[in-house]
Amino acid sequence: MTAVRCIDICKTYTQGDVDIKALDHLSIEIEKGEFVCLMSPSGGGKTTLLNAIGGLDIPDSGEVWVGGQRIDQMSKGELAELRLANIGFVFQAYNLIPVLTARENVEFVMQVQGVRPAERHVKSMVLLEEVGLEGLEDRLPAEMSGGQQQRVAVARAIVSRPELVLADEPTANLDSHTAADLMELFVQLNEHHQTTFVIATHDQGVMRYAKRLVRMRDGRIVDDVQQNAA
Repeated sequence: MTAVRCIDICKTYTQGDVDIKALDHLSIEIEKGEFVCLMSPSGGGKTTLLNAIGGLDIPDSGEVWVGGQRIDQMSKGELAELRLANIGFVFQAYNLIPVLTARENVEFVMQVQGVRPAERHVKSMVLLEEVGLEGLEDRLPAEMSGGQQQRVAVARAIVSRPELVLADEPTANLDSHTAADLMELFVQLNEHHQTTFVIATHDQGVMRYAKRLVRMRDGRIVDDVQQNAA
């Protein structure tokens, strides 16, 4: 089953008098349950592609399909519903709500989805234990390390068991040991729940966990290989 399909997508940004092709007639298919890393030099297009897949950025032309739905023609409201129900996001900046505890941050998505309080509580507590944060549920983000905050962000992204998780430089602010722990967690989630992961990264340490490595340059795919993950 195809989780993501991009067909001949283009995206151009204008900086001053210069047009920059962030995506240049790019096509890619990602099957359900794949673990994919997107790699490119800075400005090579990996973040733009990730944003297009997540409906955060609409291409100028071409088609983007997620879970059998064409999203590049959706309204903002339809995209918001799709992201809420089907896509988890993990960003370089953790984007946690500073006045909410770890548990409350994880519960936030479920609250928006209308999940009952008792069910939200149970799911968040179970998942925080799963990501190694048992006993830290009532801490505010400012009371946690960077690695712990990123784990809260991961828990929030996956608590509703989305079919697709998109991660943009998720290890950029982490030391090598914490980054490795995070990637092991991603691998477990991918293998145990068949969650599809698409990760944009510069980090060679992250790339070795990928089962598929897609290299980009100037908005195009220049290499797409299967590899034996770490």
